[in-house]
Amino acid sequence: MRIFYAADSSPNPDFASQLWRANLHDSLVSLGHDVVEFRYDLAATFRHLDPARPESAAFIAKNRPQLGAALLTQIRAAHAASPVQVFFSYFYDACVEPAVIDAIREFGIVTVNWFCNASYQLHLVSEIAPHYDWCLVPERFRLDDYRALGARPIYCQEAANPHIYKPCDVPVEFDVAFAGQCYGDRPDTILWLREQGLDVRVWGALWEHHIAPRSRNPLRRWLGKPRGLPAHAVGGVLGDSALVELFSRVRINLGFAVVGETPITPRITQVRLRDFEVPMSGGFHLAGHSAELADFFTPGVEIETWRTREELRDKCRYYLAHDDERRQIAAAGRARALREHTWEHRFCAAFHEMGLA
Repeated sequence: MRIFYAADSSPNPDFASQLWRANLHDSLVSLGHDVVEFRYDLAATFRHLDPARPESAAFIAKNRPQLGAALLTQIRAAHAASPVQVFFSYFYDACVEPAVIDAIREFGIVTVNWFCNASYQLHLVSEIAPHYDWCLVPERFRLDDYRALGARPIYCQEAANPHIYKPCDVPVEFDVAFAGQCYGDRPDTILWLREQGLDVRVWGALWEHHIAPRSRNPLRRWLGKPRGLPAHAVGGVLGDSALVELFSRVRINLGFAVVGETPITPRITQVRLRDFEVPMSGGFHLAGHSAELADFFTPGVEIETWRTREELRDKCRYYLAHDDERRQIAAAGRARALREHTWEHRFCAAFHEMGLA
């Protein structure tokens, strides 16, 4: 098939778009499709996604018509050169007006949007979702919500690219680590684990705000240490290759299942991209519990999971003391990921359901 592909591919610490490009775009190519890429700098667009913020609303009002016009111009040219069968995007409402998607469909092109933040940001695609022929949705519990909008969702869970995520020949340096943005209950959990005696390291955006301040007070031994992470335990945002290497440098890779930047009642949990990246890379993954995750990996056999921080602490201690068992689980997780959880598997199944096999 000839596929016109549109998604942000600019380096962005808040959105691993370069890896998304490797995951989505390159996997479509590896399946033998002819992929034409939308040539447009989407970096600013993806920094202004929420119209509830006044500065973003002003940007969206100006940018969206311009982006849509450029998109239609490029699709017309590509379609005239050789018929395009599928328009495949990772778009929010802020990216494009619904009328543009309707115009693309009028060319006889099947329109497909992939979006993976609907667990708590469905409102950011609610305008455009009904205008696509299909919406690929990794949050199973949101399928009915898409249908209520008038959209046609297909359950398509996240995955990993084995050409990117693979074991690295690097020394094992750290006991426990987490790579990801600092928000929600993540900092409290990490701080508590360190207070329990576990040497936990973190990498990602905003963790620097939780470094313990250095005190010059001569009475600090009696006043007690300020709560916070030691500076040596905090790293910055990792580049693509460094992130993949980290999974091999760590004995236990932590995962969190709760989503959202602010407290949500009831709390929402979901399968995360990291739940596939770590096992595919050959790392041992100790993931936050999500009932859905057991459909993809067997806990205790191919990954491990935790529900409470006490269980998390105890499992960290156990698997740090049982190297062979930890390595066996990591190997089984990688085998399962290679066998069932590549993007090629996901897209083949989705295209088959869309009648595009």
